[in-house]
Amino acid sequence: LIFCKITNMLSHLRKATRIIVPSTTPRAILSRCYSGSTTGRCSICQNPTCSPGEHCKLGWNTTTPEKSASVASVTPSNITSIADKVMFNTYAKPPIIFERGEGPYMFDSKGNKYLDFTAGIAVNALGHSDPLWVDSVVHQVKKLAHTSNLYHTAPPILLARDMIAHSQFDRVFFSNSGTEANEAALKFARKYARHHFQGDKPAESFTKTKIVAFTNGFSGRTMGSLSCTHKKKYREPFLPLVPGVSFAEYNDIESATKQITEETCAVLVEPIQGEGGITPASVAFLRTLRSLCDKHNALLIFDEIQCGLGRTGQLWAHEAYGIKPDIMTLAKPLAGGLPIGAVLATEKVAETIKPGEHGSTFAGGPLVTAVALSTFHRISSPSFLQSVRDRGAYIIQCFENLPKGGEKIKEIRNAGGLFIGVEFHTPVKKLIQDAQDQGVLFVNAGENVLRICPPLIITDQHIDEAMRVLYKCIPVMDDQPTASQQKSASPMTKMS
Repeated sequence: LIFCKITNMLSHLRKATRIIVPSTTPRAILSRCYSGSTTGRCSICQNPTCSPGEHCKLGWNTTTPEKSASVASVTPSNITSIADKVMFNTYAKPPIIFERGEGPYMFDSKGNKYLDFTAGIAVNALGHSDPLWVDSVVHQVKKLAHTSNLYHTAPPILLARDMIAHSQFDRVFFSNSGTEANEAALKFARKYARHHFQGDKPAESFTKTKIVAFTNGFSGRTMGSLSCTHKKKYREPFLPLVPGVSFAEYNDIESATKQITEETCAVLVEPIQGEGGITPASVAFLRTLRSLCDKHNALLIFDEIQCGLGRTGQLWAHEAYGIKPDIMTLAKPLAGGLPIGAVLATEKVAETIKPGEHGSTFAGGPLVTAVALSTFHRISSPSFLQSVRDRGAYIIQCFENLPKGGEKIKEIRNAGGLFIGVEFHTPVKKLIQDAQDQGVLFVNAGENVLRICPPLIITDQHIDEAMRVLYKCIPVMDDQPTASQQKSASPMTKMS
């Protein structure tokens, strides 16, 4: 009798939990695995047990036939059109579906091979699928991935300890992204000002809350960070933004002196502007900002989200200036591709923040910080940083020896290491498209600037490969249609 009852319960449980395909749903509209996948896995769900022609696991759905019919059969040839229907249209992406990466290369669903000189916008410092990076992910994910910040785990503590040991800061707060790191830094700055200078004044009448940012700066897209981002096209659709932010001219001492006053609680600046064209601050400018912040009891915040952590060949970009900020924000390369951000601050700042005044559910989890710890140890190695400096010097040399088309270049901005901006007299959109058509990926930094920010593990051979393509594309960047518009476009290098 007991056996029969258990059997009956299990039968009901299976019926209740199995994936149901409505009988009214035609088989033709169920998603199918892509039979041309070169990875041995389904291109859509990445399931190695899917066979070509089988129904992809993503296709088994419980939606109505009307909803299912709009999804149709998922293949690399139509997945971009499906994306247009189901995802927010916030990015202008090329019609390429990338499936995997290896070192500085990425491979698309058709087997085409691309040399990646974008590094996920300066994120993939160790390239793609680095074996040691993968090992750190697998090792930690088998143990513990998430606990929230209700409890201690070892990886974030060890990562914070090692970052502090390699810097002039005393405390670390982890976030999930660069914009969140900047949001936290702005909150910490306002709390610091209130803690030290508000006294008995009513909160609403306290005026030392102003933040000074800079022209062409980019701090992020959430409301506080967006308020410190200069370009109108990013700001205006979302007005009104956070009040109390003003902009001074970048690298203009007189402008900064006028803007920074006794009502300023923080000055937020990129030592090297990324989206602003790979533009380094002058030593005199940053020294003046430090002096003005000291004079007016304001905190100096260095945004090193893109330029920090080895990108310039120094561990921290501000090391080359010999100037110490009160707060530094980091993100992009810290976990080698997993989402993380960090705020490093001095003790005088950290001691003003009390439990409950800031937090995050996901930030500083054991998985991402264990991977970041492994990544940080490799990037902070002196030999690794020397290699970044050497590769950067070689790229500059290659541009200086450009055989044809050098007159099209207005300026080469060498921020150090593998963070280089090449400004042309004309927009670089066509140049980037031509290079992509020939198997090399670049990204711009403003309309006329080619941003050079490859993985930090590239070799001279990879640089030669990229420069051969640029040597072809630069001379014709103004007067020819893009290669994608030509029937005789150069074929990609097929994956072996």
